[in-house]
Amino acid sequence: MRLLVVGAGSTGGYFGGRLAEAGRDVTFLVRPRRAAQLRETGLRIRSPHGDADLVPQLALAEDLRGPYDAILLTVKGYALQASLDDIAPAVGPDTIILPVLNGMRHIDLLTERFGAQAVGGGLCRCSTTLGENGEIIQLAKFQDLVYGELSGEKTARIEALDAFLQGAGFEARLSPDIAREMWGKWFFLSSLAAATCLMRGTIGEIAAVPGGASVVEAIVDEAQTIISAAGVAPSPKAVATAKAQLTEAGSKLTSSMFRDLEAGLAVEAVEILGDLVARGEKHGISAPLLTAAYVNLAVYAGRQPG
Repeated sequence: MRLLVVGAGSTGGYFGGRLAEAGRDVTFLVRPRRAAQLRETGLRIRSPHGDADLVPQLALAEDLRGPYDAILLTVKGYALQASLDDIAPAVGPDTIILPVLNGMRHIDLLTERFGAQAVGGGLCRCSTTLGENGEIIQLAKFQDLVYGELSGEKTARIEALDAFLQGAGFEARLSPDIAREMWGKWFFLSSLAAATCLMRGTIGEIAAVPGGASVVEAIVDEAQTIISAAGVAPSPKAVATAKAQLTEAGSKLTSSMFRDLEAGLAVEAVEILGDLVARGEKHGISAPLLTAAYVNLAVYAGRQPG
């Protein structure tokens, strides 16, 4: 199997790097600047699971000449549109695109461009960042990649992809209901991002303020209502767990979007919150707190260069 990893940042570089380290046939589709950096320094992973220094197989968009068996799409949501043209030459009739983006909007965009048969579902849990010199730094031990056909079928291609991903130094799991898991992740992530970005603090800092926990619980309720109407309803246990984790006293938990916001970086405002609010509106659901969080971030994004 030949895998094209779109992006060699902290997520694509980590999972793709581990696969390459395990001897899999992996090519990284990168921009010229990242390509130059990787050719000079190599792909370097610094991790509690063991470091790796690799010479990656790289390609620029203009280098792609034929289809790959699978495409692991790891770009940020705001960069997806630009990636669609880039990957088009690599998508053949039997290719499966495995996106690990946040939210569900990317599924619609990929399906519209390449057809439902080309698009699988996926999510990852891995806390990584890029160091000053482009090295990939793993910040916590969890490293999960979950995937499956959106239909829930156990097809030959998803079984082949599962075999390809197993035994590469991270937790790889074929899900019988990846769509449900993706909606579930969006439910939790949107609640966490809205709370931390709207109130500019960690979960513990928010919980320490009178009324803070109540506001967070209201945000969770809004997200649960929209996702139940638009997608797959979170279980009562998932809702209770989210409320407990997002109101925990002293918790240092925050969202990657809040960290990006604090660092002055681009944020996935539309993908994580704006699209959720829009789906709620289609079902006649008002979500004032999620809307406030989205508008807050949209104003910030409007000030970003480019």
